[in-house]
Amino acid sequence: MSRPLIGLSTYREPARWGVWDASADLLPTAYATAVERAGGVPVLLPPVQAADAAASVTARLDALVVSGGADIDPARYDQAPHRCTVRWCADRDGWELALLDAAEATGLPTLGVCRGMQLLAVRAGGSLHQHVPDLVGHERHGPPGDAFGKTTVRTGPGSVAASLLGERSLVRCHHHQSVREHPGFAATAWAADGVVEAMEPPGERFCVGVQWHPEMSGDAELFRALVHAAGRRGASRGS
Repeated sequence: MSRPLIGLSTYREPARWGVWDASADLLPTAYATAVERAGGVPVLLPPVQAADAAASVTARLDALVVSGGADIDPARYDQAPHRCTVRWCADRDGWELALLDAAEATGLPTLGVCRGMQLLAVRAGGSLHQHVPDLVGHERHGPPGDAFGKTTVRTGPGSVAASLLGERSLVRCHHHQSVREHPGFAATAWAADGVVEAMEPPGERFCVGVQWHPEMSGDAELFRALVHAAGRRGASRGS
């Protein structure tokens, strides 16, 4: 059996490497490594503007990961920007929303990581807390610079998150926003300060959003579960 193809949405950012200083499509290697270790083949998905591109690419994939990154444009959930909401990217917002539309239409297994979870909520008509420190009174969810915070999450009984992580799990995080409203999804994990850390829709399709970074946490269960779901879907398509 061939390994499932797992699409990973990417950043489009100014970057420097070798003699080059240019716009680049990139993603931290930890995502691809996590997919490979789980038995999948990572496929990077840079923003594409063509209207039919998302449907074309998801037809060739076995699962989708919407990765972490910059803030989402607050206009997409009818809010004015908080002073700390910066650097949203219209091309990435539009591309990932189109990927999520296509993934839902075809039943594609999906994992939303950090920003990816937030985008799942926004696409469903939900909204975000634009600056978590205003909500919880501390910055442990998003330490300064490139450091990751550590948060113990409590999972809800009977959830996919609980089946994979147990009742409690220590995870790594780096975010200053969080999901406030998530219509169509059930919250399935929480930090001690009340921040929603995971959410899942009803039904049999594997679709999980997590506020933390499982590619950094060593909690490979989420990626293994995604790749397993992708393999089942690939096998059913080939039969």
